[in-house]
Amino acid sequence: MSLYKSLVFPLLKKVDPEKVHYLVTDLLKFAHKIPFVPSIVRSIYTFEDASLEREVFGLKFKNPVGLAAGFDKNALWVDELANLGFGFIEIGTVTPKAQPGNDKPRLFRLIKDEAIINRMGFNNEGSVKAAELLKLRKSKVILGGNIGKNKVTPNENALDDYQLAFNDLYPYVDYFVVNVSSPNTPGLRELQDKEPLSRILNALKKLNAGKSAEKPILLKIAPDLTDSQLDDIIEIVNETKIDGLIATNTTIERSPLSSSLEEIETIGAGGLSGKPLTKRSTEVIRYLHSKSGGAFPIIGVGGIYTADDAREKLEAGASLVQVYSGFIYEGPAIVKNICKGLSKRA
Repeated sequence: MSLYKSLVFPLLKKVDPEKVHYLVTDLLKFAHKIPFVPSIVRSIYTFEDASLEREVFGLKFKNPVGLAAGFDKNALWVDELANLGFGFIEIGTVTPKAQPGNDKPRLFRLIKDEAIINRMGFNNEGSVKAAELLKLRKSKVILGGNIGKNKVTPNENALDDYQLAFNDLYPYVDYFVVNVSSPNTPGLRELQDKEPLSRILNALKKLNAGKSAEKPILLKIAPDLTDSQLDDIIEIVNETKIDGLIATNTTIERSPLSSSLEEIETIGAGGLSGKPLTKRSTEVIRYLHSKSGGAFPIIGVGGIYTADDAREKLEAGASLVQVYSGFIYEGPAIVKNICKGLSKRA
């Protein structure tokens, strides 16, 4: 067992999860201001091997393991996180206007299940602020911009929000992710329906085509979609000619869980991520890849903690993978451990 899992995490889990998040990331940022610390961190946590390199939707990744959106919502720690070996980092979800998100507490651990429930509600400082910070970044890590609509924006005007965020982030990110699948913004998942989703994606494709260079546009989908809804998603991807999918976001399902019913009911609403999502997210990836004939790239996310978890997603049809809950539970060595494991079987 690693030092992180045996000593550090047992201490961190005694503190409110959202407070811990900012405590740890602020310490990471502070440490990186000390001479030689960035290079030391890179030497400890980076693993490079030519067998891990991937070219997906026109971008070259040094390894297939990325950080999912939700960890760095405001692009505050991109350079520091890049030194932990990630092949790519996704910021957001970013909305055009700053918004506080849902009431606290809104982030919870299910320790027995190695899972997280969140109902953050797209808390972020807005796309203009994120763009200002991204202007200053020094690392060359591939960066994704996950964009969403503000809570106060009605669904019929959602496209305006996606276009505003797209324009603000365009100069600073390498690819975009359209998030219509978070369960924590009321009514947002209704935008996964065929008509509104096609409208948003077609408009963003048109906006993208008018830029100096087109950036890949991906769609992030929920794990709770039925097979017929997944069929619609495949059709939408083919019709709009977006560049790929991220499968999957968090789930509103609560089974099977080892945590007590009382604990789950006390926490209440929110999206569940972590090990309970492993099987379902892999099923969705496999279905999309098989049914589409591998017509588009898929980034697999959901319950990835080890190299075997990552390999399972890749063998199901994913081109790349992302971690979030696994990063919390396994610690900063997760990328290196996954990459070493994948390289041995490459």
